Amino acid sequence: MATKSSIEWTEYTWNPVTGCTKASPGCLNCYAERMTKRLQAMGIPNYRNGFTVALHDHTLAAPLRWKKPSVVFVNSMSDLFHEDVSAEFILKVFDVMRQASWHQFQILTKRAERLSEITSFVDWPENVWMGVSVENAQCAHRIDRLKLTGAFIKFLSIEPMLGPIPNINLTGIDWVIVGGESGPGARPIRREWVIDVRNQCVDAGIPFFFKQWGGTNKKKTGKLLDGKVWNQMPASIT
Repeated sequence: MATKSSIEWTEYTWNPVTGCTKASPGCLNCYAERMTKRLQAMGIPNYRNGFTVALHDHTLAAPLRWKKPSVVFVNSMSDLFHEDVSAEFILKVFDVMRQASWHQFQILTKRAERLSEITSFVDWPENVWMGVSVENAQCAHRIDRLKLTGAFIKFLSIEPMLGPIPNINLTGIDWVIVGGESGPGARPIRREWVIDVRNQCVDAGIPFFFKQWGGTNKKKTGKLLDGKVWNQMPASIT
């Protein structure tokens, strides 16, 4: 079964890989790590080893059984390009996505170097969106790695946004998501950071999606930016 997602920019999640390790400042308060502890305590089999990276071959064919066309976030509980995930397994995941052509699949990674190493072996399907997480200016180098891929839709997830990211080279980028950190220990986001990225996207004609202000009570802070909901998506599903 697909798992219905509460993430505003997708519909379902599919986790052929679970578990991860911290790669950069955006990982500090990882929601997937917190969720894994709950799922492990509940006795969910795929999380019996906690947040240790695990490959789940038995889940690979699942999207082929979902007949309703959906937007599917791949590995919300891990990073497909983690160094402990073999290239062979990554290519198996891409093969399933290619076969399940009626879905739109979204992948996010912080491991842009591994992504750029493997991209030449990937026959990129049109229904796969590839994104990189860019939480601050120090991580902006990931954008250049993303551009080396053959993905038809390339996007940025600036979440949690931990600092200003001026003068982004948005050439070749199809979508930008911005959001503040939420939950215990959430670090603050500043309005001027969000406005700057929003303006960069507007000037470049790129869809902009503002997910949330975040904080310890994200429902209270909401997602309005200058009194408006920004939930633009790539043209392929609008």
